[in-house]
Amino acid sequence: MQPIVDVSTMRASDAATIAGGVSGRELMYRAAKGVYESYPWQGKTAIVCGSGNNAGDGYALALLLQKGGIACTVVRMSESLSSDGAFYLEQCKQNEIEICQYTAETDFSEYTEIVDCIFGTGFRGEVQGSVKEVIEKINQSGKTVISVDINSGLNGDSGIASVCVHSDLTVSIGFLKSGLLLNQAKDVIGRLVNVDIGIGLVGNCRYLTEVKDFAEIFKPRLQDSHKGIYGYVSILGGCAEYAGAVKLANLSCAALRAGCGVAQLIVAQSLADAVSPYLLESTLSLLPDQHGHILFDKTQLDRVLAKQAALAVGMGWGSSPENLKILEYILRHYKGRVLIDADGLNTLAQMEHSVLKQKACQVILTPHLKEMERLCGTPIDDIRRDPVGISERFAREFGVVVLLKGACTVVTDGNTTYFVNRGCAGMATAGSGDVLSGILVGLLGASPATPLTAACGAFIAGLAGELAEQSINPISMLASDTVAHVAQAISLMLDECFKNNGLS
Repeated sequence: MQPIVDVSTMRASDAATIAGGVSGRELMYRAAKGVYESYPWQGKTAIVCGSGNNAGDGYALALLLQKGGIACTVVRMSESLSSDGAFYLEQCKQNEIEICQYTAETDFSEYTEIVDCIFGTGFRGEVQGSVKEVIEKINQSGKTVISVDINSGLNGDSGIASVCVHSDLTVSIGFLKSGLLLNQAKDVIGRLVNVDIGIGLVGNCRYLTEVKDFAEIFKPRLQDSHKGIYGYVSILGGCAEYAGAVKLANLSCAALRAGCGVAQLIVAQSLADAVSPYLLESTLSLLPDQHGHILFDKTQLDRVLAKQAALAVGMGWGSSPENLKILEYILRHYKGRVLIDADGLNTLAQMEHSVLKQKACQVILTPHLKEMERLCGTPIDDIRRDPVGISERFAREFGVVVLLKGACTVVTDGNTTYFVNRGCAGMATAGSGDVLSGILVGLLGASPATPLTAACGAFIAGLAGELAEQSINPISMLASDTVAHVAQAISLMLDECFKNNGLS
């Protein structure tokens, strides 16, 4: 897995490396060399430079391009430079590299590539004036765009921008920054790579998950094994208004595809006829209900949850006072692993969160932004600006794993935090969150409720969604299409995890 840092940690790490004896000038050269080696340069290149060290990277890159026989022009946006940047600017002048000042008449039509070195990761605020103008010109140019360290205008921590460069390639320097992954980042970055230039990490970091990180979850299965080893899991949900028989069946199917031994669907007695025709491999258990809503019955809950390794609760559950009693009882008395999603999260938001501190089970919460707002009382816009910090604080305070869904999923227990950068636009459809819950509870049949297990579930769901989108299209995709590709996604992950030892 790759470390991910916030801007302040990156700044501290850079400063510590310089204090340890590596000059800023040397780091600037290494950064430029990393960018140079990350792309097969083909024609005349424009390098748009702002101020500070990001501009210095651009000047150093111009020298390398010239040495490599690539014609380039430096387009200056500012007279202000760091001392290291000024050094490389002077080198460009001495080597007679073309340098011009940006004006409203500047035209990028003659260039093959445009390199964005306007702002670095420290940028805050709104892009205005001539910088906004040049960013819009870059985005409308139709040329290949390479951003150095971060797309200019994109917030390095949150990945939010009012206006920013849209790149075909972004070359991150040192460590990945969270703003390269969160919120709008996926929509403005075509391909993302990171180059190591010898900066030592100072401070805490989060991690971007990769397939090989889940090898311990995908342990090879013994021939001499049985379904009980891989866990009995249950899905408790549905109500008269949201019976969603097919959707509930998809949940069970996703759980089985993810590897549990047995998937049990628990619904209201009155939904039996609606759900039964759609269940093949899954089992069905019924609970007493009134008007299609499950009633709290301690004896019956104990019966259906006996021997269950994991439980997913809340999908299509609706709203009922009985749900409060059921969820509180589960949290206080069930000793397995519990995933709470959808209406389960809305129910939890109505309860005293102190019940989480008194729980008998391991808990994973899987909110989207609006559900997170209800849980923690923080406005959505504030969560978007700090999804990692807010999720970490909530998880740490209540002793749970939070899986905050988004274009890039954040998974944390408050101490260890993973980013899962899988998924696609086609998954923005009803039921995709339910599919994730099904996959995750399937994993929980044989794996603990840790951030790594939750991240694995998000990775499988995201990869399956990508495969579905490739075979269908992002507009016509259904959540069931993601379920249909879960097996293929896991096959690809198994191949990657075990390709070096012949186990796949």
